[in-house]
Amino acid sequence: MGDKAPLAPEDEESSGASSFTRKVRRILFGRPKSLADSSLFHHLTLVPFLAWVGLGADGLSSSCYGPDEAFRTLGGHTYLLLALAVMTAGTVFIISAAYKRIIEEFPHGGGGYVVATKLLGDNIGVISGCALLVDYVLTIAVSIAAAGDAVYSFLPLGWHGLKLATEVVLVVGLTVLNIRGVRESVMVLMPVFLVFLATHVLGIVGGIVAHAGQAPQTVTAVHDGFSHGMATLGLGGMAALLLRAFSMGGGTYTGIEAVSNGLPILREPRVRNGRRTMTYMATSLSFTAGGLLVCYLLWHVVPQEGKTMNAVLFGSMLDGLPLGRPLLWVTLLSEGLLLVVAAQAGFLDGPRVLANMALDNWAPRRFASLSGRLTTQNGIVLMGTLALALLLYARGNVGHLVVMYSINVFLTFSVSMLAMFLWTIRSRARRPHWRRRTSLFGVGLLLCVAILGVTVYEKFREGGWITICVTGALLGLCYLIRAHYRQLGRKLAKLHREMEPVIAAVEAKAPVGLPAFDASRPTAALLVAGYSGLGVHTLLSIKRVFKGHYHNLVIVCVGVLDSGEFKGEHAIETLQERCDETVAKYVELATKLGIPAVGRTALGTDVVEEGEKLCLSVVHEFHDVTFFAGQIIFQRDQWFQHLLHNETAFAIQKRLQWSGHAMMIMPARVR
Repeated sequence: MGDKAPLAPEDEESSGASSFTRKVRRILFGRPKSLADSSLFHHLTLVPFLAWVGLGADGLSSSCYGPDEAFRTLGGHTYLLLALAVMTAGTVFIISAAYKRIIEEFPHGGGGYVVATKLLGDNIGVISGCALLVDYVLTIAVSIAAAGDAVYSFLPLGWHGLKLATEVVLVVGLTVLNIRGVRESVMVLMPVFLVFLATHVLGIVGGIVAHAGQAPQTVTAVHDGFSHGMATLGLGGMAALLLRAFSMGGGTYTGIEAVSNGLPILREPRVRNGRRTMTYMATSLSFTAGGLLVCYLLWHVVPQEGKTMNAVLFGSMLDGLPLGRPLLWVTLLSEGLLLVVAAQAGFLDGPRVLANMALDNWAPRRFASLSGRLTTQNGIVLMGTLALALLLYARGNVGHLVVMYSINVFLTFSVSMLAMFLWTIRSRARRPHWRRRTSLFGVGLLLCVAILGVTVYEKFREGGWITICVTGALLGLCYLIRAHYRQLGRKLAKLHREMEPVIAAVEAKAPVGLPAFDASRPTAALLVAGYSGLGVHTLLSIKRVFKGHYHNLVIVCVGVLDSGEFKGEHAIETLQERCDETVAKYVELATKLGIPAVGRTALGTDVVEEGEKLCLSVVHEFHDVTFFAGQIIFQRDQWFQHLLHNETAFAIQKRLQWSGHAMMIMPARVR
């Protein structure tokens, strides 16, 4: 078993950053989290209410643009708004009920990528994953663009030239905030969520109550409109128009999957808390979206240039009331700021999907890494950068972005519903209520496919083709990345197979008398990530090349806490046990070779930083030490290898050499 180095990732001692750089990072991103904190996981996770704020805001905020788009699609046929409101609220509950079942079956996170991969295979899973990645980038872009529209709706038209610049600043600010941590970002934005909820619930209830006395006239107007529609469009024409408006308002449902994807950040018991969060989201979204559509009908709102439909509606409601103007500003400002909160889903779930894909070798493995704040920093930065690019491309136009957004959302929804529908049928023998669940997923599948089909047909030339092309290009890139990792994996497996006879021969040796471990004599320190053919090859190379020069051996092992490891309260203990087992195997092998050996371990989120600190602690303990690490080398280097591999051995070597300590890279050739 290896001795443990300090667990706290104190970056102050890192030689790779200047004092000024460390101070700036500390101010922007906060102090690194300490892995020695036994309550760390508890402090990082969210209770259902906070999860409703961080993840549910994406769904609730879609009421700011989904009903708006659906209303504009109806044109003058506003008599269909009541039917549209019922369909919208019902769809929210159907899709959310389906995702509650997905949460039950996938308690560690059951988003579209995981569901499709587990139930339909890797090839379907990567399609869903790519669609989700594009979707979450668009979540950020759409939410921020809609926030700009909401805020600038009550500002003079002359100010609208600043809208795009404001949106850029918001994306950058959210990126920094999310790097600081999930809980911190949610706590900062919670007041905005509560103000939005209060103003819109009061506004919808007040708007309906104020027109309660005019219910007979409203019913008559709807009836007359329906009769006129039958005469001009016919029943089929009205049904087609209603389906088109329903589909064009598909942005209303885009945030429902966020809870299922973000399940790992919920506090235990996750399934119960995930279901509760989903209930909060479904209830609030169905009430808000459906209520707004009803209020559009009751208040006879008409589109106005430079204003959202909600701005027109609440402007009509509050016109002439005491403090009406300030209340309007508060309401619209809360809409804009809630849309900023909604962008959180893209920053919370997008990097998580990317990390899952990286763990499955569909994306560069660096995206599975955690920062010192235990956030997927690389993924967060990528999401923010791509969202900025999309915002600038669309110049902040919500209409264009929503079209691109809805296609991938409903592609993922459809794949998830199909996967669960088929899986429920296959596993019906052990499920007492399988017919009910099959019906739920079947209805959800029909709704999602219908919305997807209409959206692609209607909006393909208006920007939908861009989404399809971008998603297809990303899919091709994922296959290229996985092919590279698979090729490397086969070569590493071959190396391990070649070492197995050598290992077996060494293990078969009888125990030999070992000299005493003498820290004052030359010591070789071997850096390893796990017990593998590469590590054994490096150990045997040291013995063969230096022929007894080194009297001692120190096994240096750094356990890296990444997205694949950090999935529960006992993740750190499990990782430490794995490191200890790795060290013990190498120590046993060295003992059979007649070399006195000990182990030293540390845990962290950055293998280079923690490896450097652990090596420096070894230098203080052993007076004459040389560090060694194995490195796979290729006959021909390719430019993309530097993007797909972090080249840890070379990075640590550079840092140790800067500190004045020797480190050698022992090559393992791969053709």
